[in-house]
Amino acid sequence: MMENKIRCGWCSASDLYKKYHDEEWGIPVYDDPTIFEFLILETFQAGLSWITILNKRENFKTAFDNFDYKKIANYHEDKIEELLQNTGIIRNKLKVRSAVTNAQAFMKIQEEFGSFSNYIWKFTDGKPIDNNPKTLKDVPATTLISDAISKDLKKRGFKFVGSTVIYAHMQATGMVNDHIEDCFTRKGK
Repeated sequence: MMENKIRCGWCSASDLYKKYHDEEWGIPVYDDPTIFEFLILETFQAGLSWITILNKRENFKTAFDNFDYKKIANYHEDKIEELLQNTGIIRNKLKVRSAVTNAQAFMKIQEEFGSFSNYIWKFTDGKPIDNNPKTLKDVPATTLISDAISKDLKKRGFKFVGSTVIYAHMQATGMVNDHIEDCFTRKGK
């Protein structure tokens, strides 16, 4: 049977991309483990395509102990070296080390705010921002809010969290809804 769903144009390249678009992208996430997973994946994506990361997502999950930030925060040199030899992930030394640094900073924010979710969602008053773009051209790469989050995260010691990375994180975790106007997700699926 032919599928007639209209989707955002960026996800048409593969079934994996479509599944991610349909089931995850733009759906609000409030639990810290999932927010951390997306944060790690987004930081590894910096400078690369998202499909590259999606194709390696399960490898990342295995390599990084199911994205358990408590474990990642305590990685030592032997684990970092093991990760740098893992051909299933992006083997960028700065990004691998940033995962450890970011896990540590993530937990400090949890201590201060009760959860990372409380911290990050305060930038949107706890609710998703619906940009209601007509086309992909109407979707920004950054916003004043992603600029503010990026600046604050960097001040707190996070790495690879530029405004573009943060905006992509906001899209992934549903802090913003950038599904185009004709996308089936806007029409109740």
